Parts: sequence; structure tokens; C-alpha cells
Amino acid sequence: MSTDEKFVKSHSNPITMTRFLLSERAQFKQATGDFAMLLQSIQLACKVIANASSKAGIANLYGVESGAANTSGDVQKKLDILANDVFINSLTYSGQVYIMGSEEEEKPIVVQDTAGGYAVVFDPLDGSSNIDCNVAIGTIFGIYRKEAHSKAKVSVNDLLRPGKELLCAGYALYGSSCMIVMTTGLGVNGLSLEPQLGEFILTHPNIRIPKRGAIYSINEGNAASWDKPTKAFVAACKEMQENGKPKSARYIGSMVADIHRTLLYGGIFCYPADSKNKNGKLRLLYECNPIAFIIEQAGGKASSGKERILDVAPTSLHQRYPIFCGSPDDVTHIERLYSGEIPIPSSL
Repeated sequence: MSTDEKFVKSHSNPITMTRFLLSERAQFKQATGDFAMLLQSIQLACKVIANASSKAGIANLYGVESGAANTSGDVQKKLDILANDVFINSLTYSGQVYIMGSEEEEKPIVVQDTAGGYAVVFDPLDGSSNIDCNVAIGTIFGIYRKEAHSKAKVSVNDLLRPGKELLCAGYALYGSSCMIVMTTGLGVNGLSLEPQLGEFILTHPNIRIPKRGAIYSINEGNAASWDKPTKAFVAACKEMQENGKPKSARYIGSMVADIHRTLLYGGIFCYPADSKNKNGKLRLLYECNPIAFIIEQAGGKASSGKERILDVAPTSLHQRYPIFCGSPDDVTHIERLYSGEIPIPSSL
């Protein structure tokens, strides 16, 4: 099918997010009107953030907000604050969320005026350090269903749940086009924003990550601080592979952008613990868990090197955790180094 034929087909029979959810309804029991309304609110927030990020320079949204830092001590950009406000507003007005957790907020946000059945965690603007240089950035979100028959008072414990309990996870990528990639536990699908229609259209159905990839993604500026298994793995990536070539290094510094490339092309994304960040740097709730759910649903693996990410029970709202995720064979390699199944060279 030619490019023109694909364009005509996509516009004559566009599979919007709402249509997509309706088509899955027979399989996906959670695809109720309430859940669809929640996802409509999330995609609205992503549209607003995509519009703002595309006009960041013109609208004076570049730069740091004076004196602003989030609860983790990260400097907040102007677009960080806007994205956070937009997400909170959209989720609140959906009427479906009773509690939410944001990377930008110290405490959980309890929505008092709703009996909504969903808890949402999100990083409103991942990769915000790249805003001013016009590199792709994104949003990450995860959705939990309220525990049935629970009479406990709403608290942070409603968010401190392992990733294996996620009902839905996704990310929005604000790049050459705006995309939402998401899973409801039935595989991974990508929807691209069609600006003229103002709708997200299914463009990447049933994404599957290759079993092994030719790319590794890690911040090699931290190499001196890595532990021996990480050093051994990266050294192995630089050796000749089965195809007669070493793996290629690709690191953008926006997790969503690096993950999106890994998902489509295969390979591995790494953000290990090191001597400077003994518990890792990425947040378990807002980044690691949603991304791990997506990667696994696409046929990949997500691990700390020692255990499956989705099995880890969070202990605090902004807990950090190491992560290796991507093609299953590549992630298995790093796990075998940590377990001692593959010997680590004494020179490291």
C-alpha cells in the first residue's frame, strides 16, 4: 500500500482513541464509560501540553521559573509548571480520579469532590532539561483502579502500589509529531495526533519490541560511578555482536524519547544505580513502573538487574529506582551479570 493510499485510508476510517477503546471493549472489561472519560481527559491534557511546547519560544515558556524547584530538588522550568497544572486540572475535571500523584508535587493530591474510581500517577513533563534546546520531551502516566470495597481513608497508600497492579500506562511524546503510546494490558498501541482533526489516530497498532537490539542507551558521563555489572555490560555492548558490529550508543536524555526509540528499534535503555545515586535516579512510581508495564506488554523486559520492576512495592511517593529495560535478550544479559551467571572480567 502506497503512502497516499495509507493517508486516504487513515482519514476515511480514522481509528480515534474513543473508537479504539470501543473496539477493545469485548476483551477489555475496564473499558467502561468512566475509563474512556478518564482517557479523554488525559489526551486533552497532552494536546494542551503539545500545543504549549510547540510554541514555547514564542510564548516565553523557555527558561527556569525563578526560585522554583520540585520536591526532588530538580529545577523547574516554566513549561514544567504549566504541564503540571494542566494535568491536575484535566484529571480533576474528569470526575473519575479520587487521588493523584505528580512528580512535581510533594504530597498526593486528593480530589475531595469526586467518588471517582481511579488513582493516577504522572510525570507531567519528562526530559524538561531539554526544553530550551528543542529536543523531544514527553509525559508519562499510570492508572490504578480503586481497590474494591475498600473503606480505608484515602491516603498515600492508594498510590504506593506495585506496577503489576497498573490498569493502564502510557506516555505522550512531543517531537516531530505528537504521539500517545499506551497499554491497557492487551498489548501496546501508538496513536498520533492529527492536528487538523484534533484527534489522536491509531497509527502504530500492536507494537512489538525486537528480541534483541543493536542500540544501547545510557549516560556514559556517569561511567566512573557505575558498579561492575554495568561496566561489564557496556563493555560487552562495544564488542562485536552476532552481526559483526558493536552496538550503537544513543542517548537523548529525555526518557520518553529514548524509550520510544528502544520500543520501535529494539535494544536497551539503562539508568542504573551508581556511587552517586545509590538507589538510582528515576522515580519508581512516575517513570519506572509505567514504562516497565509498556515494555513488558510489547514483549520486552524491565528489571533493576536483580528483580522485575513491576514486582517492586513502593515505599515512598518519590522513591528512586534503577532500571534496565528493552529487548528481552539484552535485559537478560545484564541480569545474568548481576547474578554472577556471566563472570565479570577482573580488569573492571
